[in-house]
Amino acid sequence: MITEKYIDSLDDIKEIIFEQKKDQNSGRLRSPYLYRGMLSTKFELSTSLARNCGELSKQLEKRLLTNFTKYVSLEEPGIDESVWKAMIIGQHYGLPTRLLDWSQSALVALHFANAEGELSKFERRDCVVWRIDVRELNDRLPEKYRQKLKEERTYVFSVKNLEDTVCSLEEYDYDMGNKSLVTIEPPSIDQRIANQYSFFTVVPPAINDIVKFLDENTNNTVKYIIDKKIRWDLRDTLDQLNMNERMIYPGKEGIAKWLARHYYVKKTGGNT
Repeated sequence: MITEKYIDSLDDIKEIIFEQKKDQNSGRLRSPYLYRGMLSTKFELSTSLARNCGELSKQLEKRLLTNFTKYVSLEEPGIDESVWKAMIIGQHYGLPTRLLDWSQSALVALHFANAEGELSKFERRDCVVWRIDVRELNDRLPEKYRQKLKEERTYVFSVKNLEDTVCSLEEYDYDMGNKSLVTIEPPSIDQRIANQYSFFTVVPPAINDIVKFLDENTNNTVKYIIDKKIRWDLRDTLDQLNMNERMIYPGKEGIAKWLARHYYVKKTGGNT
């Protein structure tokens, strides 16, 4: 079941940021949650592959990955040796894939929920942060996947661990069906992935409605709807916490994005 929570004050944001649970084994605060920020409540929770290829996603996925590995092999030697690595690198550079982006940082998700390209839209629409519980999803995995996580003493897969567990996309899709999916932590192929604390869920084609899947198969999924009236205040608060474009996109791109927003003149108030 998906729980919807409406956030209309900065005080309510604390619930998202400080909801770690104490781990019984270590006695430390550890979060089983991943977050995804989206600019509008009207945006679908869907993969770039589904948005790009629609009902032909399953047929076109292999062609996309095959051609991507063929054309980038000079820059990425060995990319054709792992479909999971090819998928992650492709996703990072804009290739439509079955991966859905998440972050272990609630602050990163709040940033993306408030990273409007058109700054005039800040006060026009509510944004949203999704929260999922990885351990809850892992409970639904087939035995060999759960056993691998147990052996590695982790709750997310690495590329290598997933390669050791499943041999192909076809086998993965058969194993998952429409009842489960894997969470994978990507290798830090550049500083952006590391800074964003990135994770992916690997969505099998049989799960063609992610929201429906989460609603029917989980109990700890939360959809935080953030009122448009507090978005500018939240955006400025995130800047004070050093969660901005400079951190998310290291280098000249991030600095330019941050400065453009920092000096944006609100049409209604006229203040920067």
